[in-house]
Amino acid sequence: MFRSRFLLVLLLPLLLLTMAFRQSPLVDPAPIAVPTGMNQVQVGKAVKAALLGRGWTVTDEQAGNTSAQLSRDEWVAKIRVDFDTSHAQIRYVDSKNLKYEVKRDGTRLIHSNYMGWMQYLSGDIGRNLELISATAS
Repeated sequence: MFRSRFLLVLLLPLLLLTMAFRQSPLVDPAPIAVPTGMNQVQVGKAVKAALLGRGWTVTDEQAGNTSAQLSRDEWVAKIRVDFDTSHAQIRYVDSKNLKYEVKRDGTRLIHSNYMGWMQYLSGDIGRNLELISATAS
């Protein structure tokens, strides 16, 4: 009994340290290029389809931007995708339980899962834009 408690006390700092590494710098993904010849309605459809395909809930749609929220267990992420006929840009808005913090030097950190979600979403938007562009030609 004593041995297992002693082992737990030794491992606890290591576990806490590894949990801290679950944060990554929060950097909004690079703008996604829109193929030439697409109109804003087509771009909006590509963005919305990518969001819905990844399980996001669209919370607001306006000309030139779409807001969405992803809820997973205890986590909530809110983003806005601004777009026009030349590019689409995903921007972080807010989150809950994703370890978001701003350091003194201005560096933003967030749970590493969020950054993975942004990579997948950005790729999906790009593929949808290419598909819509190819079928419209």
